[in-house]
Amino acid sequence: MHVKKGDKVMVISGKDKGKQGTVLEAYPKKERVLVEGINIVKKHSKPTQANPQGGIQNQEAPVHVSNVMLIDPKSGEPTRVGFKMEDGKKVRVAKKSGESLDK
Repeated sequence: MHVKKGDKVMVISGKDKGKQGTVLEAYPKKERVLVEGINIVKKHSKPTQANPQGGIQNQEAPVHVSNVMLIDPKSGEPTRVGFKMEDGKKVRVAKKSGESLDK
């Protein structure tokens, strides 16, 4: 996948189009990512000992990885991701600025 946990991304399609957030979790097998503050859904919970009130909570739901684009660290705009080899390691590179995305 072109995004990893901790990356800053922008949503490019769907109800949250144009919003930005940080990737909280990545699910490569399902090709989905959980982005902070994006795709908020209501979750109904039964009363439990930990939460005796129960009720409705808001939480993020995963979005498909094709609906997010990485933010270029140099310009702050969404960019495509390329890969290149540096010192025998595969490194992600921003297509717009050519800057490395991996620390």
